[in-house]
Amino acid sequence: MSEREDGTASAAADVPRPDPLRTFFRVEEVRREDGRVRYVGESYIPERTLLRKIVPAFREAGYDVDVETVEDGHVVVATPFGHGREGVPWVNVGLFLATVLSTLFVGAYGWYYVPLAEIRANPLTMLQAWPFTAAVLGVLMTHELGHYVAGRYHGVDVSLPYVIPFVFPFGTLGAVIRMRGRMPSRKALFDVGVAGPIAGLVATVVVTVVGLSLDPIRVPPELVTGSGTMIRFNNPPLLDLIAEAIGQPTSYADPTRAVHPVIIGGWVGMFFTLLNLLPVGQLDGGHMVRAMVGPRQETIASLVPGALFAIAAYLHYGRGLGLDESVGLWAFWGVFSLLIAFNGPANPADEARLDWPRVAVGVLTFGAGALCFLLVPIQIVSA
Repeated sequence: MSEREDGTASAAADVPRPDPLRTFFRVEEVRREDGRVRYVGESYIPERTLLRKIVPAFREAGYDVDVETVEDGHVVVATPFGHGREGVPWVNVGLFLATVLSTLFVGAYGWYYVPLAEIRANPLTMLQAWPFTAAVLGVLMTHELGHYVAGRYHGVDVSLPYVIPFVFPFGTLGAVIRMRGRMPSRKALFDVGVAGPIAGLVATVVVTVVGLSLDPIRVPPELVTGSGTMIRFNNPPLLDLIAEAIGQPTSYADPTRAVHPVIIGGWVGMFFTLLNLLPVGQLDGGHMVRAMVGPRQETIASLVPGALFAIAAYLHYGRGLGLDESVGLWAFWGVFSLLIAFNGPANPADEARLDWPRVAVGVLTFGAGALCFLLVPIQIVSA
């Protein structure tokens, strides 16, 4: 169904027609397609300027908006908030339940030392690892829900978190949310980007304090005296600072005692916060820097892969470490950051500069993220 400006059809008579659209855009045809409204015509002003003019009015009417360039003109696409999110989000629910199971299994077998034969005989024995699952998923989901709440506050079309099940060592690869449409402003882009790391860091500190305060667990004697390989998670500075502040150890001289697995939730929170704050592409750090410095973010992002490759090279050639001693980790993230840098950052419709309080929050957040960094976070060593 369509409606032409000459009034020959009226099927789309109820679509929003804000004054800025009439002023800066010649509407030749209006179409409804898959719940969206498409205004076909010609813009009188540059595309980015048009967006800056029409976004506030469309958002007030309950629509996200973008502009497409076609062969013979432009199309303004208006999408209702919440479009495509009706009903139960079964994919999100299914992934979450699968990740609960994967973290319970990994927690029970890898961190609570429950024998595999015992798990097979009675899968309910995995439930003793619920503190590990609560810690890991609590940190990750709090991070993503920070993005979700900030996005909804600014009227950004954001999905619920998608948490990704995996195997060792954590039972998950993390969680993500999807953002649809163009960010309305640098302010909104910053708020959505920074809300995740701030919420995640608060949850990380809480989980770390709880984990350090819990009694250590016993390591089975056969594992203490046996040989093989193990994964060593080195402490980032933030973890050591928290442990020192509350007067609790992060390790024990007695090999039959190990710190409580809840601490791993704090470690995961710190590591994922660090990676998310890389100022590249669609990562949280990329959103924040794009909002803080504008289009110059792409120059900063271009330096990130080289810095990560340099860390990997230093560890390998300067300290003689192998791929399984974080060399491969930083090399992988160098490649990954290179790939996502090509996709570029989000481009907000309104390029108005951030206020100084937000810039200060951004600097402090990156400073907190720096406390989560260490050159060798993970090592695979022989026991």
